[in-house]
Amino acid sequence: MEAIKNWIKAHPNLTAWIVLALGMVLILIWEARDVGLAANQWFWLLVVAVLVAGACIWIISWGDDEEEDEKKLAQAIQGESAAAASVAAVSVAAAVATEEEE
Repeated sequence: MEAIKNWIKAHPNLTAWIVLALGMVLILIWEARDVGLAANQWFWLLVVAVLVAGACIWIISWGDDEEEDEKKLAQAIQGESAAAASVAAVSVAAAVATEEEE
């Protein structure tokens, strides 16, 4: 059980993808059970559902890097050193500039 907890903590995005994909597949199977799809249609429908779940988690994870940068900046400002604060500020400024270009 401890190994599973460690794996989940080490791979939060993959875990979220698995959980979301499982939920989406179960709902899809339940809702489309009486539609009369062929086997290859079921296969591709389920594959696409899993891929959409992965895309959702990938998009959600875009904000994770910004939170880490903000935490580093806050720690640096609180007293680690002026050099660390300036490095963190530069990395946050670069991230913001990159976002503005996109």
